[in-house]
Amino acid sequence: MANIEGVIPAIPTPFTPEGGVNETALRAIVEFNIQAGVNGLWVAGGAGESILLDDDENMRIAEIASEQSRGRANIIMHIGAATTARATKLAEHAAKQGVQALCCVPPFFYTQDDDGVVEHYQAAASVSDLPFFIYNLPDATGIEITPDLAHKIQDNVPRLAGLKHSALNFSNIRAFADMGLIVLNGFGHLMLPAIATGAAGCVDGPLSMAPERWIDAWNAYKSGDMDKAKKAEKGTLEVVDLIDFGYIQTLKAVLSARLGVDCGVPRLPNLPLSAEQNKELLSRVDSLGLNMVK
Repeated sequence: MANIEGVIPAIPTPFTPEGGVNETALRAIVEFNIQAGVNGLWVAGGAGESILLDDDENMRIAEIASEQSRGRANIIMHIGAATTARATKLAEHAAKQGVQALCCVPPFFYTQDDDGVVEHYQAAASVSDLPFFIYNLPDATGIEITPDLAHKIQDNVPRLAGLKHSALNFSNIRAFADMGLIVLNGFGHLMLPAIATGAAGCVDGPLSMAPERWIDAWNAYKSGDMDKAKKAEKGTLEVVDLIDFGYIQTLKAVLSARLGVDCGVPRLPNLPLSAEQNKELLSRVDSLGLNMVK
């Protein structure tokens, strides 16, 4: 199994002015993060507007991310969908593209009991030999993966490798780690506390805008230099604070400025930044010393 740990940005899906996937910009985002030294990329997840993509778009994104990475970073492809049939189809396709792992939110909208969640994951994980990750995102899905539910999934899904934990119950990180699961903390401002508690790494959207800051914190922590790690952590918090302008809006605007490639705007119903908001955001980016293409 791929060694999945460390700094794993959740990348946005860039769109063209006409509203389709911007393949050139997507390749640029992947390359920018790989060149910065990330350990992996979380693709087509929440930051990637996953539920606003159609299946053909999701599949093309898997192809592009794998092609551009060429094995230089772990591509963890999100294949979550409201129906088990769609999630399974996307999983089967992604596995054939050479991604290193799959991830999947629980089935959402219709309330599911534990058996329904387990069966959904059984089906989606069964179509490949890839490591499989749960995406624990209860604020969006209405289902929280608790340690009890994770045990049931683990007992029935042999390919289960771990989970992205984007739930507020921080103490469950240790419980999941004690189960032998790879825990990826889903909050960029909590990377150091999370890995100290048992997480193997961090997955979040803000990492994609300034991966170098999280890499500095990760490397310092791994080398045992906690003073340096804490200092680097302050730099990551400055980047997270930019999300005050809006989550996906900020990711795309900042990456557009840093890469010199138009990453577009969010897909409706998410609204773009106003011209004034964009100007203020980029002024703050400049004040943080993040290089932008002028």
